[in-house]
Amino acid sequence: MYVIRERLFRLADDSDITDETGRPVLHVDGKILSLRNRLILRDPSGREVAQVHRKLAALRPAYQVTVDGKTMAEVRKHLFSTFHERFTIDIAGADPMEMTGDLLSHEFTIQRDGQTSATVSKRWISLTDTYAVDIAPGENDLLILASVLALDLAVDAENHHS
Repeated sequence: MYVIRERLFRLADDSDITDETGRPVLHVDGKILSLRNRLILRDPSGREVAQVHRKLAALRPAYQVTVDGKTMAEVRKHLFSTFHERFTIDIAGADPMEMTGDLLSHEFTIQRDGQTSATVSKRWISLTDTYAVDIAPGENDLLILASVLALDLAVDAENHHS
């Protein structure tokens, strides 16, 4: 289980990702005036391990996850879905995942081939946005955490347009 917690006083989309014991796992550095809504994921020593950024030339909201400069996945929002939000996570060299959930209840499930890969729950009580992410054994934790960050960017962009 991981916890993604945004900082209360922030100038950008900085977040900290901890494990269930509160030990830091990743720091998310949001770029303030970034046209592409870019997030840089850093390990506890400060080394960049991945990036999440919005694709500019896309018909629907789409975000790329890159590791070492190579595209690892693309997270795309479905334009039309009834009663819930749907995203597809296209993974380089692997079967895609589907992320479905409800923006009002802030509960999402990530599945591959009908099997749950992760569950995401956004907490309403805290002053900052906080997500609890429970990832199934054998899944790529970095990919799933980056996909949840892409989901948060898409939801945030949608809220700013509303």
